[in-house]
Amino acid sequence: MDLGECLDVTGRTSGLQYMIKAAILARYVPLLAMLIAAAITDLRARRIPNWLTFSMLIAGLGQSFLSIGTVGPVASSTGLLTGFVLSLPLFVIGAVGAGDVKIMAGVGAWVGPMPVVAVFAITQIIGMVIVLAQAAYQGKLRTLLTNTTVLTINLVHLQDVGIDHARATGQSCRSLERYLPFAVPVLLALLVILARQ
Repeated sequence: MDLGECLDVTGRTSGLQYMIKAAILARYVPLLAMLIAAAITDLRARRIPNWLTFSMLIAGLGQSFLSIGTVGPVASSTGLLTGFVLSLPLFVIGAVGAGDVKIMAGVGAWVGPMPVVAVFAITQIIGMVIVLAQAAYQGKLRTLLTNTTVLTINLVHLQDVGIDHARATGQSCRSLERYLPFAVPVLLALLVILARQ
């Protein structure tokens, strides 16, 4: 039970509860601003500049030492590592870029380890929906599904075929004309998580 639930036993949302929730969400404004900038840049150029990703990482770690931080220093550090570790395999097989890995690590520094797992999972679902819609729009849905099957088989047999072969297969099985702007589903996933606060 959180503080807001303790304040109103009738089950109604009071004005004080809205103020408490607004104050909690206000701490995430810098992260949201950086993610919006990353999403816009990623949509336009399909890349996220290092100055933006490193700013997110440093600000996430820095805010954790403040009394109004979103998480404490330990949670920030473990969230950063969790976000990095979750997205690194996708980078290794060529599914995402280095900026995407740094974005997930930066989000982890702001939200901590368990919420970044949720953000990552929701990001994958949103990304899948975007890719399926894009493939359907381009008339490449069957190709996408075939290529996904081939890549999945390679990943299941990774010990037999090796990481280099799996990566090469991933690159040769590109079904869509443009990469997924990864920062967009990350932003949407974070908004879903924050809406549930």
